[in-house]
Amino acid sequence: MTPDYWAKATKHLSKACPTMRQLIVSYPGELLRGKGDAFYTLLRAIVGQQISVKAADAVWGKLEARVHPVTPQKILRVREKTLRACGLSGQKVLYAKNLARYFAQPHVTADFFASLDDEEVILELTSIKGIGRWTAEMFLIFHLLRADVYPLQDLGMIKAVEKHYAGGRKLTRKELQAFGEPWRPYRSVATWYLWRALDPVPVAY
Repeated sequence: MTPDYWAKATKHLSKACPTMRQLIVSYPGELLRGKGDAFYTLLRAIVGQQISVKAADAVWGKLEARVHPVTPQKILRVREKTLRACGLSGQKVLYAKNLARYFAQPHVTADFFASLDDEEVILELTSIKGIGRWTAEMFLIFHLLRADVYPLQDLGMIKAVEKHYAGGRKLTRKELQAFGEPWRPYRSVATWYLWRALDPVPVAY
């Protein structure tokens, strides 16, 4: 899955912001890619909470090797010991099980989230223990492919804005919000390029 608005978004961002234009031309042909699986995306985001992209990739690789395919039913059946051996903390094991129980409910279908606006999705997902606003925003960006999500709690995005827009100076939340204003209505795309400029591989959930 890829966003159908990507070309339009990069054109808009390049025109609105010289710095963003330089970031975009640095990664020709690259773009956000979603897996098309809501459970996969959220579990992948849980794995990635508060660790580096590289570390998250390593843990996820071990998880996929031991639990295949990665489905709610498989996660519910697998032992905690097995999940811990993949590199998940005890807390993340609990979160993974909570998420699997949520997706085992009959009303949580492939189309369920598509009918909700961004804040409704966030409200629904944060009702699951272990899912906070950041994780819900990753779901909006990588699964629902929503175009204008600006994850102000994301440490990588903050670091990249400070590096490319503030000479490394620490920014307040208000300043971060202000830097994002010219990027509307494609702040998800701007965020992806900021991540890309920071990490050796594209961020994926």
